[in-house]
Amino acid sequence: MTMRRVAASLVPPWLEPLLTTPFFSICSAHAEAARNERNMFCLDCGGADSGAFCLYCRSERHAGHRVIQIRRSSYHDVVRVAEIQKVLDIGGVQTYVINSARVLFLNERPQPRASGKGASPHTCEICARSLLDPFRFCSLGCKLVGIQRNGDATFVLPPDEEDDKPAASAAGGGGRRWEDAAEEEQNKTVRSRDFRSATLPNSRRRKGIPRRAPLSS
Repeated sequence: MTMRRVAASLVPPWLEPLLTTPFFSICSAHAEAARNERNMFCLDCGGADSGAFCLYCRSERHAGHRVIQIRRSSYHDVVRVAEIQKVLDIGGVQTYVINSARVLFLNERPQPRASGKGASPHTCEICARSLLDPFRFCSLGCKLVGIQRNGDATFVLPPDEEDDKPAASAAGGGGRRWEDAAEEEQNKTVRSRDFRSATLPNSRRRKGIPRRAPLSS
């Protein structure tokens, strides 16, 4: 079996489209709507028909599908570990905590190899980026390159760890769980903002008119 075939068996077909899709442009179909940035990707469609899309496109064209949300850190695309580990074996990839959430980067962020005192002994096998911990890769993209070169890692989860069971997928249950979880995540920010607004003291509230006690005779 050739290395190309080995790599194909270790990588889901939607991963390379995900890593090459540009995110965070404005959705032309919903240009006048709020929260219209294209920051979502459908695993079931594999990006074949639409690539990145916005919240409204998700409801219109990807209801019931497995959809992940891409986020951004320092101009680089990241995905939350809690989402991606349901569908990918992310073993060997360095994770980071950003805004209280554990994330990993989609693609490499090359940097010169540090040297001298204080240099990390851990580096990415592909791009030589310094790592915080003893992982092999700095990103999903670098792990993909490692698999294509050596075939000594995998993105495919063992059958007992897959989030979507065949029965659930056939009934649409797996996609529904993904859809409900994504909607709950998107609504957290709105609920938090509404709660803070409701609990803020009203500094402009008029005080009651003071009443003097009647004079005693």
